[in-house]
Amino acid sequence: MVITGLEQIVKNFPQQLKNKRVGLLCHAASITSEYIHAIDCFKSLPCTLSALFGPQHGMFGQTQDNMVEWEGFVHPTLKIPVYSLYGKQRKPNSEMLSHVDVLVVDLQDVGARPYTYIWTIKLCMKACMEQGLPLWILDRPNPIGAIPFDGPMLSEKYFSFVGGAPIPLCHRLTLGEIAGLLRRLYFPPLELEVAWMKGWKRDSLFHETGLPWVLPSPNMPTLDTAIVYPGMVLLEATDLSEGRGTTRPFEIVGAPYAKIDKIINILNSLNPPGCVFREHGFIPTFQKWQGKYCNGLQVHVTKPRAFLPVYTTAALLAAIIETSSSDFHFKDPPYEYEKIKMPFDILAGSNELRTFLENKEPISQLRETWKRSQAQFESEFAQIAHYPED
Repeated sequence: MVITGLEQIVKNFPQQLKNKRVGLLCHAASITSEYIHAIDCFKSLPCTLSALFGPQHGMFGQTQDNMVEWEGFVHPTLKIPVYSLYGKQRKPNSEMLSHVDVLVVDLQDVGARPYTYIWTIKLCMKACMEQGLPLWILDRPNPIGAIPFDGPMLSEKYFSFVGGAPIPLCHRLTLGEIAGLLRRLYFPPLELEVAWMKGWKRDSLFHETGLPWVLPSPNMPTLDTAIVYPGMVLLEATDLSEGRGTTRPFEIVGAPYAKIDKIINILNSLNPPGCVFREHGFIPTFQKWQGKYCNGLQVHVTKPRAFLPVYTTAALLAAIIETSSSDFHFKDPPYEYEKIKMPFDILAGSNELRTFLENKEPISQLRETWKRSQAQFESEFAQIAHYPED
């Protein structure tokens, strides 16, 4: 059984936090192995829980879709402020932080660069550095730590709220490790502490941790979703349905114009490792193509440790463009607070992948290109990696 950072401090509360006014950034998945929420844990610890903060999708996953902001409120029983960090403010301001002596973060990440919780933490780190406040990360597993590095690196020119450090789309790090990288790159003066897990090995998947899965966001219902997400998130920036409005978001994809039999034939010829493709039509109940029948397919991951989520999605997009180029479109901005750059480009990390796909270049070239660009990151990874491979 993996012991999370939350359970570490519950069992052995740090002296540095005793009698402090604590601000807690958390969400629905901030629970112990016995399903006790972090808020309830902190209520019984020797500190004062004085403010709560929530990321995208709200404190308890109540906002379903992207770009649905939520407003803060006063907690009905604790009578303390609950601040939204996905609304008018994404970075805590001085008034919010005036209530706390230390900011503690307990969020469940999913191992993909565009997942916004990482970048909410980056903004919190900047705010805490400016206010002279310590920041604690209560570490949790990367649920897809066993999946290989995959995808292009993020270029600094394309930094946004879905990417704020030079890491690949599928990065294998925990939030605690990423926070260490962010401090070294951008916030050296910050007082950062990480409550590391016990018993977690990077070459593992979430179901091997013994911990309960709670949806970290509304469209992340299962580990299967998280496994495909680092690549399939790119579909948000196209006119393809990524399965929002179904019970298998990101695992199924389609559009009314998609020529699924031809697409699957092309994918089978490319043979992305660790997965199979099955025709699966669907009607989204909300978002893109709402109420319309989509010719679609489902990605079934058969060998997760061999699966390449970003390469597989790139192969899928190449097949769709080859068969439906006159119908398929990349979406225009705005997207996640970016009003100028193409949504696909900020998700991918630059305009290179989109240009590659539009020019219909051989998809087999991508993996070698990405491996070369990941070389510097692998050096950084070796320095910040806290957990063993196996």
